[in-house]
Amino acid sequence: MIEFRGVTKRFPDGTVAVDSLDLQVESGGITVFVGPSGCGKTTSLRMINRMIEPTSGTILVDGKDIMAGDPAQLRRGIGYVIQQAGLFPHRTILDNVATVPVLLGWDKKRARERAAELMELVGLVPEMAKRYPSQLSGGQQQRVGVARALAADPPVLLMDEPFSAVDPVVRESLQDELLRLQAELGKTIVFVTHDIDEAIKLGDKVAVFRVGGILAQYDAPGALLARPADDFVDGFVGRDRGYRGLGFRSGDGLPIGELRTVALGSSGAAARAELGADWALVVDAERRPQGWVKGTELPAEDAPIIAEQLVAGGSLYNTDADSLRVALDAALSSPSGLGVAVDAGGAAVGSVTADDVLARLAAARDGEDAA
Repeated sequence: MIEFRGVTKRFPDGTVAVDSLDLQVESGGITVFVGPSGCGKTTSLRMINRMIEPTSGTILVDGKDIMAGDPAQLRRGIGYVIQQAGLFPHRTILDNVATVPVLLGWDKKRARERAAELMELVGLVPEMAKRYPSQLSGGQQQRVGVARALAADPPVLLMDEPFSAVDPVVRESLQDELLRLQAELGKTIVFVTHDIDEAIKLGDKVAVFRVGGILAQYDAPGALLARPADDFVDGFVGRDRGYRGLGFRSGDGLPIGELRTVALGSSGAAARAELGADWALVVDAERRPQGWVKGTELPAEDAPIIAEQLVAGGSLYNTDADSLRVALDAALSSPSGLGVAVDAGGAAVGSVTADDVLARLAAARDGEDAA
């Protein structure tokens, strides 16, 4: 556990970056620090590994005062991931990952074996081991940064806006990868972001800071969305927090409706005659969604349905794992108005509608009120 007890950071010019912070970071979970620029979230993070030292107060890691020992030794036991990865440009990817174990006295063979294991863990193929950072994409570099931070198997991992410099698609992929790794490794992670959506997605607990380094609210994401502590938190979380809150409601009990499908490569003329003005989902041989077609927009001549004729299908709702938010998004993003429900293997099993999602939400709320 990481504990802040009355921690303040005042810089020489008099600026108070963090003001009397009291907070406990629970072991084995992801705690996210979020807030506007200048709110002290990064300063708070960097005080944990003494990259910045507190002016007053106490920070404990596993019950030990961080100021009692050598700062370099402290940092070697805490993984640290920053924006832009911070890789050594003159070292190969394998040697970048092996950096901390070598500093800790591991022999090079053992350190490189550990590095190779971690590259695989974070989704980097072995062929990348001999490349240099400049030869990798931004998302790949961030994966290397995560692998390097995990190399000595530290119990604590600090992540300072690690995904903010990549495009939204890569960012979502990296977020999913972090959640997968955390489910496997169970580290104590402190994650800084300015993005409330990222905070809500990743955090087991979320600490919202206001300008001046004051902790405004510290809560589980669902509680933060449902019960903001004050107007500042309410405004920062956003007026669409009700939609975000659907992410914490299970899709269990959501009805799965019928869904018209046609096979990719099947007769376009036959599909046109059968569908008329209706939509159908196009699936491959394993019933995985490929896109949508509308009957009246298919050519009349008898030719196979090809990928170039398909309309993008929107998001998918996994009936085994996803929330009501994902179900609603699937329905709203679909050109047909029907969200595509898939099983764990990605095969289409039916449809969901926005009306059914809202009805399920109402039923869930009625059940909560009755309880």
